[in-house]
Amino acid sequence: MIINKPSAKQLALAPLFMVAALGLSTAASASLVFSGGIPASWTCTGNCGTLGADGVVTLAPGSTTDYGWVSTAGEASGAGQLPGIGGTNGTTLTSNVFSANAGDLLDFYFNYVTSDGAGYADYAWAQLVDASSNVVILFTARTMPSGSIVPGTGLPPPNATLIPPSVPIIPGGPSWSPLDGSSGACWSTGCGYTDWVESQYTIATAGNYTLQFGVTNWADTAFDSGMAFDGIMVGGNPITPAPEPTSLALLGIGLAGLRATARRRRV
Repeated sequence: MIINKPSAKQLALAPLFMVAALGLSTAASASLVFSGGIPASWTCTGNCGTLGADGVVTLAPGSTTDYGWVSTAGEASGAGQLPGIGGTNGTTLTSNVFSANAGDLLDFYFNYVTSDGAGYADYAWAQLVDASSNVVILFTARTMPSGSIVPGTGLPPPNATLIPPSVPIIPGGPSWSPLDGSSGACWSTGCGYTDWVESQYTIATAGNYTLQFGVTNWADTAFDSGMAFDGIMVGGNPITPAPEPTSLALLGIGLAGLRATARRRRV
């Protein structure tokens, strides 16, 4: 019997073959884009979706595909609120669990859009949550009649670096379909959009995390607000689900078997 010795190229590609054998598509894990909708592994409580350039919201910097969004339009009470801050109705979107190393840079873009103004301080936010439910605020944005609305007034200070560090509203009734009936509307001063803002945070401790985005109406349920987001990277790579222990074990067994075959000689 002749057993062919795997080539160096075959050994180098072995992890990709095993990923395919486990049903983890390399195409799906190669990038996190929203062109196919919100990923099935994410959890939406409220009104979430994906879009290309729409109204005042262009594609994110460097993007050629859809962005994700959350909106308060038509949603029930409770979602989208930060603890201790309050609100009326909104949306919370939570990513799948993903792994990160200490020193990895978490980087993404967001764009806050609101039809509400004056004393109705709607707000949006993003946070990183570890396996012990510890929270790191990555950004906040809040409706204000004037001045910078990022970071959001009266909200927890962000731990991430925001680029630019302060952002005034681009005024006017924002035309954006996720606002539904409020698209193009404007209640008093303070409505508009921020355009794309970058958030950068260096992860301190290796572990498993989830990323959350939220938006809420403040004092009523009229004149909705929302937020777009895109370009989510961790350590220079798109976030993908953390492998399950069973999958890791199967991957290890498969690679060990392939290496054992490489040591055999012609029999």
